[in-house]
Amino acid sequence: VQLVESGGGLVPPGGSLRLSCAASGSGFSIYRMGWYRQAPGKERELVAHRTSGGSTNYADSVKGRFTISGDNAKNTVYLQMNSLKPEDTAVYYCYARANPGFAEHWGQGTQVTVSS
Repeated sequence: VQLVESGGGLVPPGGSLRLSCAASGSGFSIYRMGWYRQAPGKERELVAHRTSGGSTNYADSVKGRFTISGDNAKNTVYLQMNSLKPEDTAVYYCYARANPGFAEHWGQGTQVTVSS
């Protein structure tokens, strides 16, 4: 399974960005897709994820500001990020857990920088 992310960039505080991640390959089925992020000097942390059944989970730090959605037919997940703060600055990584094998797959990461 290959994951390709897009949508990162530089945005001022209070701004918005939308990240996209598309999974491709053959012979797989997605169980869950989502986003982690890693800021300089910090550990990678969960931002949000979404199961193929539509259940979602968010980190407390982004609740009410970020929304994860997806298109199962396209094996794609989106992260709408509003009211961005400087502390949201990080590399955002798409991940997917897929069958066969309930394996975990990662994208290359996309930089999000929130700064004036």
